[in-house]
Amino acid sequence: MTEETTLKQDLSGYLTGQFLLATPHMPDPRFEKVVIYICGHDSNGAMGLVINKHLGDLTLKGLLEYLNLSQDSIKRDLPIYFGGPVDTGRGFVLHSNDFVHPGTVPLGEHISLTATVDVLQAIAEGGGPKDCLLVMGYIGWGPGQLDSELHSNRWIQAEADPEILFHVPIGKKWEMAITKLGVSPDAFSEEIGQA
Repeated sequence: MTEETTLKQDLSGYLTGQFLLATPHMPDPRFEKVVIYICGHDSNGAMGLVINKHLGDLTLKGLLEYLNLSQDSIKRDLPIYFGGPVDTGRGFVLHSNDFVHPGTVPLGEHISLTATVDVLQAIAEGGGPKDCLLVMGYIGWGPGQLDSELHSNRWIQAEADPEILFHVPIGKKWEMAITKLGVSPDAFSEEIGQA
């Protein structure tokens, strides 16, 4: 088995529940300094949610209004995040594992995903998960595409941190995630990741 084959096997299927951090090699300006939470990655491709970009001024209250759902008992209004350019009308809630619904998918030890309207109502009414991010749209990769982008130094893989995911201010998430890897954000060069 060659070194390249071994590296590909090590990357395939193991990024679910991890962060991807954009590097200076990212050619798409929409993804400059983004942090993505990978919800699924296997031989069929990958799916993730950008966790550090707001979707304009849209909030939970505005989303409920758009969906013609009751806003009478709103106790908790949250911003909506831009999860990625694919299927931007589709919503997801990344949240702590203290909320379980028939549609909830556990993604890691501390993080789950729910994509039902019920979770939005529960959050608005002051219930639902303690920690959560409301996201519209996602980013997707076809078979082998994410592996290829990793090899071309567009992304750095990092362990997902619930503190960064849920509690670090949006403008600091990328910097905090990079710093947690033991790298100063200022230390990036065009050669990072090159062997």
